[in-house]
Amino acid sequence: MSETPAETRPRPTTDLPAQYAPAAVEGPLYESWVERGYFRAHPESGKPPYCIVIPPPNVTGSLHLGHAFEHTLIDAVIRRRRMQGYDALWLPGTDHAGIATQNVVERQLREKGQSRHDLGREAFVERVWEWKAESGGQILAQMRRLGDGVDWTRERFTMDEGLSRAVQTIFKKLYEDELIYRAERIINWCPRCMTALSDIEVEHQDDEGELVELVYGDPDGDDRIVVATTRVETMLGDTGIAVHPDDERYRHLVGRTVELPLTGRRIPVVADEHVDPEFGTGAVKVTPAHDPNDFEIGRRHDLPSLNIMTEDAKITGTGTVFDGMDRFEARTAVREALAAQGRVGAEKRPYVHAVGHCSRSGDVVEPRLSLQWFVNVAPLAKASGDAVREGRVKVHPADLESRWFAWVDNMHDWCISRQLWWGHRIPVWYGPNGEVVCVGPDETAPEGYVQDPDVLDTWFSSALFPFSTLGWPEQTADLAKYYPNSALITGYDILFFWVARMMMFGIYAMDGQAPFPVIALHGMVRDQHGKKMSKSFGNTVNPIDWMDAYGSDALRFTLARGANPGTDVPIGEDWVQASRNFCTKLWNATRFALINGATVEGELPGSDELSVTDRWILSRLAEVVEQVDAGYEDFQFAKTTEALYHFVWDEVCDWYLELAKLPLAEGGRTAEVTRRVLGEVLEVVLRLLHPVAPFVTESLWTALTGRESVVVAPWPASSVDTDGRTSPHPLPPRDAAAEREIESLQRLITEVRRFRADQGVKPTQRVVASFEGLDADGLAGHETTIRSLARLDEPGDGFAPSAKLALGSVTVQVDLSGAVDLVAERKRLEKDLAAAIKERVQNGAKLGNEQFLSKAPAEVVAKIKARLTAAEAEVARLEAQLAGLPEA
Repeated sequence: MSETPAETRPRPTTDLPAQYAPAAVEGPLYESWVERGYFRAHPESGKPPYCIVIPPPNVTGSLHLGHAFEHTLIDAVIRRRRMQGYDALWLPGTDHAGIATQNVVERQLREKGQSRHDLGREAFVERVWEWKAESGGQILAQMRRLGDGVDWTRERFTMDEGLSRAVQTIFKKLYEDELIYRAERIINWCPRCMTALSDIEVEHQDDEGELVELVYGDPDGDDRIVVATTRVETMLGDTGIAVHPDDERYRHLVGRTVELPLTGRRIPVVADEHVDPEFGTGAVKVTPAHDPNDFEIGRRHDLPSLNIMTEDAKITGTGTVFDGMDRFEARTAVREALAAQGRVGAEKRPYVHAVGHCSRSGDVVEPRLSLQWFVNVAPLAKASGDAVREGRVKVHPADLESRWFAWVDNMHDWCISRQLWWGHRIPVWYGPNGEVVCVGPDETAPEGYVQDPDVLDTWFSSALFPFSTLGWPEQTADLAKYYPNSALITGYDILFFWVARMMMFGIYAMDGQAPFPVIALHGMVRDQHGKKMSKSFGNTVNPIDWMDAYGSDALRFTLARGANPGTDVPIGEDWVQASRNFCTKLWNATRFALINGATVEGELPGSDELSVTDRWILSRLAEVVEQVDAGYEDFQFAKTTEALYHFVWDEVCDWYLELAKLPLAEGGRTAEVTRRVLGEVLEVVLRLLHPVAPFVTESLWTALTGRESVVVAPWPASSVDTDGRTSPHPLPPRDAAAEREIESLQRLITEVRRFRADQGVKPTQRVVASFEGLDADGLAGHETTIRSLARLDEPGDGFAPSAKLALGSVTVQVDLSGAVDLVAERKRLEKDLAAAIKERVQNGAKLGNEQFLSKAPAEVVAKIKARLTAAEAEVARLEAQLAGLPEA
């Protein structure tokens, strides 16, 4: 998008409201950006591509702080690249979220006394589509509210026609390459959702259980053996007992069978190196159908697998009185029955252990032997590991590479089938005589064949997102230009589940080309105390509430300011409020500039016309441009935002605006130059800030420049960059001499202000002072500025200084008479001095006490030493103030 021609541009305005009102501005601004097509990508253009896909949020979801955080970072990157002249594509989309979405609609049916089975599969799926059409766009509307600069013309849904075609295509390819298979394996099973779960859908938390010792075999015979378990009910499905081959205690039992209580069955004792002889009794019960480790032991020793639970976790098929009981009811009943036989050992104790819970229903997940579809991940995972290992893909920050390798180098086969009705139906059909056929797009199964009832794991389709959203399997212009994507920005918490699967499928489907060259990982948002946000903790925050109160820019700025690569981000409301104050500061600064005639038109004046103050601020601006660029290139959002914050607040607002007031008041060419420099500084700052604070910068930039939009303005550059792009007004090079001179001026004014405050002079009170040595510090030309900013009047006849301040080569003598109540000030200082002396004595006594030093922790001793040092410094400061205070 090109700039509007100069002759048709609206002129800059000074009609900027006294206060910024985000709620009135943000919505209309965003819709104007969309209508103008600023966020659209153009594959036919000659611009270099820059593409990022959105981690697709669940269609059932609403915006939470984690979304807001991630979207802010991606949007900042995309907006900057767009300003740099790239054909920037941020591709939006939502995930069909199989379990979550089906649960929502099933809950609605339950409220009407119905179930999905009452409707039947086809009608139920149609009902889900209706719900998606009516209610599934909430999070998309909230993305607009946040300011996401996505190309809405390319919005995708993981079950739309194109993505469904991609799913069928890759499933068939994997199937024909024997990388997808069907087998009985132990999977995560949710008895409430009635489906297998992926690892990402299981949340592990510490639960309080009971470790119970059970006696198998003859309690009084030589085949007595004791095992320990927290899941007593599963003993009904035991088919063996395992001990370590080198465990002398049980060597006589290996190869024999022992009685399995309550069942009438006998089970063998086997030797297996998996057993830890040091844990518990050194003997473990083996339930192959209900534990993944037991399943592997069972396979190694040909032990049968007995599935003793129904899909809703009731005991079944054991031929005992426990059949029909819920698993937890059976846990108590089985233990009591064993206790009645004297088979519960003395060791029965509370036991806290990690238990998997379904992330959707909260139910305890049941490991269960089940016939499911799996991806053979070994070759795919190896390729993904090699891509990072060989440097073709970089994990950022690099210290998280070890997590990547720990996962992909030890990945288990991926269970991809789900016992749901909402999702991508597995494209496998079964014939009447056991035939199996995998059907791809544009293919049909033979007549009389029946399709597999299961659907695919949601992560299967989202793993295709970097290329399916660009038209694959068709060879489209989008695919040719935007694959591989330019980067992936996402949380480390889904490194294994989404990122790894995108890598596997991308490399596999796209001829070895990884889906992105860099994986930039961020942390999780936590509360201001560093605690994980959770509904159960009562510390979750609706980001919309903060945007309503403080504006979207304030929230975005806060999130970006805390975003150090790979680390978690604490956030509190007071920090968002502080960011709102920053936006207000920026607003007021720009309003001041407009009122005083700041301009961005024409070239910057030459260095011979620039004051040292102008040269200083332009030099500082050039450095900030470099810092911001370097930060973005390294995904250092916190450093970038922090640099901008301190430049705007500390240097532009606190110093340059104050230093500019005198030349602005002089008028003439001096004022013209200052107006041009002031306009340049703010115009560049607004462009630098735009990626993280798009709304307030758009409002201010268009008011300042009269130009079309900062969204499509060029990115600032202090000189021509590597791609040949340049700022309309390249900034002058760094000016070290000007920086040194103004830093000296700042130190002098700061120290005089501190001295005034220490002497009890009110901030608005003017006092008489004289200077000596300004020439030696190169500050002779700044005396008027120093007097203005430090509120010092020139001495007249009869000047009688009562206090003196020495600052390097400069001496400032001040007449405090009439400015300070000397009696009251002396009393205040004497009181503060007494308190400081007391603090010094107390801490000195502690450090002189050998008994205290020998017993106190090192960190306590260090703290006392620090307090003593601070007290000594305070005593010295107060004594100096008292000595310099004139007699009343």
